[in-house]
Amino acid sequence: MFDIIPAVDIQGGKAVRLYEGDPERETVYFDHPLDAARHWTKLGATWLHIVDLDAALGRGNNADLVREIATSVEAKIELGGGIRSAETAHLWLGVVDRVVLGTVAVTHPEVLDALLADYDPDRIAVSVDARDGQVAVRGWAKVTEVTAYELAEQVAARGVRQLIYTDIARDGTMKGVNAEAVRQMRQAFPHTLVAGGGVASDEDLELYEELGLDGAVVGRALYEGKITYPRAP
Repeated sequence: MFDIIPAVDIQGGKAVRLYEGDPERETVYFDHPLDAARHWTKLGATWLHIVDLDAALGRGNNADLVREIATSVEAKIELGGGIRSAETAHLWLGVVDRVVLGTVAVTHPEVLDALLADYDPDRIAVSVDARDGQVAVRGWAKVTEVTAYELAEQVAARGVRQLIYTDIARDGTMKGVNAEAVRQMRQAFPHTLVAGGGVASDEDLELYEELGLDGAVVGRALYEGKITYPRAP
């Protein structure tokens, strides 16, 4: 089953979307993130993809808001942004259903190993965020020499079974998806693969399905009504 996962990105206490990952180019969609979470849950979302952008950028956090969402909606919650230690991940796994690791999967893979040893692999996801094929870390502020496909293969070998691929250059732009990049990621990672970045239409989602993906994290196109949601059964 192909799943559309609404994104609730939190910056400065509000539900926003960034353009190409730039924190200075935000659009506020809800003044309170809980309202966004309730909106998508009411429409049938079974999962919500929450990112604490301030935590990702190392300039504070929105932990209280995340906890409020987790205890107020029926949808399952996956949380990313600033989770860079086993201790932080353990804390959040007592609150949300899944943590999403980005930077730490590149800089300290031993943390990933420890979490996979302690938890069901369905509760640990790795976010592969790439700009022009190169993995970006620390809130997408630093581009590394690691390619997205290399990282996907590496984490699969470590036991990761949940991967989220984001094309940063298209994220929040609604320019459409990069089919070739997604196709290569599908070849590199044989387990549950979800992608985001650039979704602009129902056709983009259909392309994801045709490429064999398991779902899509969608933000701006959902908030602005550019795709059909919920999808027809």
